[in-house]
Amino acid sequence: MPRRRLLATPLAAWERDGLKAALLKARLPADDGSDALLRSLVTLPPLRQIGMGAAMVAVLETEACALNCRAIYLLTAGDAKFFGRLGYGPCARGDVPEAIRGSRQFAELCAPTAAAMVKRIG
Repeated sequence: MPRRRLLATPLAAWERDGLKAALLKARLPADDGSDALLRSLVTLPPLRQIGMGAAMVAVLETEACALNCRAIYLLTAGDAKFFGRLGYGPCARGDVPEAIRGSRQFAELCAPTAAAMVKRIG
């Protein structure tokens, strides 16, 4: 089966506002400042190995650039190789900005053994 090429496009302004409203309604942080946190990424089994995950990350990176973010941080329990292929590198948790470290994702939701990673984008 030929590998499909996926195109990442940024959200329209009204879509960004809707996303921010949904995050706030769910009591999740919607403002990470000049640094972004990639919180969760999942692809269903039939959509794996065709570039869907990389395309989703590309869209998120495009959004982060549009919002003038300088870096994207994440925690991963088992996909460090995947994110490494996309340009993310390991970092010490102590090097993560306080606004990101203080998020619920870092403080509560991810295991203390999850690897911290960063990609500089701006």
